[in-house]
Amino acid sequence: MSRTVLAIHGGCGVLPRAEMTVSMAADFRQGLEQSLRAGWAILEKGGPALDAVEAAVLVMEDLPLFNAGHGAVFNAEFGHELDAAIMDGADLRAGAVAAARAIRNPIRAARAVMEHTDCALLAGEGADAFAKQHGLEVVEQDYFSTEWRRRALVRMKVMEKDGTQKAATEAQKHGTVGAVALDARGHLAAATSTGGYTNKRLGRVGDSPILGAGTYAEDGVCAVSATGKGEFFMRKLLAYDIAARIKYRGETLAAACDALVQGELRRPGWFSGAGLVAVDAKGAIAMPYNTEGMYRGAVGSDRALSVAIYGD
Repeated sequence: MSRTVLAIHGGCGVLPRAEMTVSMAADFRQGLEQSLRAGWAILEKGGPALDAVEAAVLVMEDLPLFNAGHGAVFNAEFGHELDAAIMDGADLRAGAVAAARAIRNPIRAARAVMEHTDCALLAGEGADAFAKQHGLEVVEQDYFSTEWRRRALVRMKVMEKDGTQKAATEAQKHGTVGAVALDARGHLAAATSTGGYTNKRLGRVGDSPILGAGTYAEDGVCAVSATGKGEFFMRKLLAYDIAARIKYRGETLAAACDALVQGELRRPGWFSGAGLVAVDAKGAIAMPYNTEGMYRGAVGSDRALSVAIYGD
């Protein structure tokens, strides 16, 4: 029997320590624990990794704390455009939606794309219409909005005007949620969902719904969900690069992940705030990041649940 494990992230765009109050930290930890428990409840009963990662991400999409679903960041036009993907390592089936504007839970739509179409990715109005046709809940744009994200957009607009946007914190810029799992049958799965980054150009699509960039799973190898500046991840095919290093070079999960997050993405001219969660076919877990922190958590075969925000 495989070593059943689950790992999640709520993005590497954490609030700086100086801005994180005790009550806010408690809220984030509670949200991460809620997500873990939702996914683990499936795995501990012998359920599939695919169901577990969807359930874990679904919780974070419904919480206003994270940049996915309710609580997603605003784009430059004061709107929301949502991306999500899910992938089944058993047969490499996958589904994704991008630039969706009305789907309450994009991760559910991504799975529906995988299961009910011969497409891998649907975008914009087509994604919204597909979700509605398949009975998924659609909502008005105001559902995704929170005052916290609205203030963040205003700050970014001011910084853009002043030419100081590069000094924005990771929390001001972006965020993502994701989950990876290995189930009792040895199957791997990954899921990722995001609102992108604050003040993004209308129509911008990041790495999260791009298979091999922000989301990837392959049985016998690994499952990966990334968070950070997606443009760099797409250029590197980040998630697939990790799998390839394991599959063809025999690298360990930790070494492959660090080579990207602590190596490739830190070279001059390329530095990008980045993080990810990954599990391999043996149940090893990796959760590297190169920012001040990353909202993250995991449950291993010992059934011990752990969550963290910063390095400690």
